[in-house]
Amino acid sequence: MKLIYKVSNNIYQNVKEVLKVEFSMSDRLLLKLKKMQRITLNGVPVYVHHSLHLGDIIECDLDYEEDNSNIVPIPISLSIIYEDDCYLIIDKPTGLPIHPSAYHYEDSLSNGVRFYFDKIGLKKKIRPVNRLDKDTSGLVVFAKNEYVQECLVKQMQSKEFVKKYIAIVDGNLNSKEGIINAPIARKNNSIIERCVRDDGESAITHYKVLSSNKESNFDIVECTLETGRTHQIRVHFAHIGHPLLGDTLYGKASSLIDRQALHSYYISFIHPIEKVKKVYESNLPNDMKSMIM
Repeated sequence: MKLIYKVSNNIYQNVKEVLKVEFSMSDRLLLKLKKMQRITLNGVPVYVHHSLHLGDIIECDLDYEEDNSNIVPIPISLSIIYEDDCYLIIDKPTGLPIHPSAYHYEDSLSNGVRFYFDKIGLKKKIRPVNRLDKDTSGLVVFAKNEYVQECLVKQMQSKEFVKKYIAIVDGNLNSKEGIINAPIARKNNSIIERCVRDDGESAITHYKVLSSNKESNFDIVECTLETGRTHQIRVHFAHIGHPLLGDTLYGKASSLIDRQALHSYYISFIHPIEKVKKVYESNLPNDMKSMIM
């Protein structure tokens, strides 16, 4: 993958200005590409302060190999929703963590992506852009290079990267839609559990009740995250007295589902190269679908 820019006016003084303004490239990545001689002007490696002339062509070659040996390649069935030169979108099943850990060293989604990258001859680090808990299902984006990861992370920070979830919560909410604005912090003496606390990080969840089941006493809720704190939806709904069904960490076990009833069903963002809005959706998994039908 290459970033290409043709100089058509005199607004930029040098190569660096083009990369910073046209591609919003970080200083860290710019320096890295310069050291690797991956920045060229009319096909010749140049310093980033090189002056420009009309018709000059600047290219940044991102097709360099990276060491990804920290992830063990393991064949795992991947439900690929979309793929291009920039990113890979996978519909993650429940029970599969995204990152390897001491307890899931060879059975994470990243292990499967590493195996897939090896298969297609892509020697790149494994870069999940968004995060889902092990037992949360749905859409996960993997950037295929450092530049794409930078672009998508910036969109998360600017709220252009939109994430929506379907949750099934215990009980029936009083308001059909609303905003939960409650800061989240790590719970004292726990490395996993989070809680609402005044000294926590800002956390905002928008919600809308899609339907209510009075007989079984639960609501099906669409959640849109304005922030992306660990366990945010789970913590927020537990905080207002309506924990997710099956969430044994923040609520209680359920006879209706054997995990927290949470699915990442919608993602939208601006394509880093095409500069157009992209929307991806995922159907509810069977365990949640059976509760709604």
